[in-house]
Amino acid sequence: MRLALDTMVASAERRRGIGSRLVAVAVTHAHAAGCEWLHVDFEDHLRAFYLEACGFAQTNAGLIAL
Repeated sequence: MRLALDTMVASAERRRGIGSRLVAVAVTHAHAAGCEWLHVDFEDHLRAFYLEACGFAQTNAGLIAL
């Protein structure tokens, strides 16, 4: 399993497509490594970024706090 955590772009460079390109590179490498899917957890204010800009599909998921 590979994990990317908190894709972050400097404030002055945001809204230029850098973050979505970083995710696209991760998708390309994961696919090349034989991964079948990627999962992302995000806070609600990042919904448009991950679902619209990066192409993640909204899914149902469960969580147990330990």
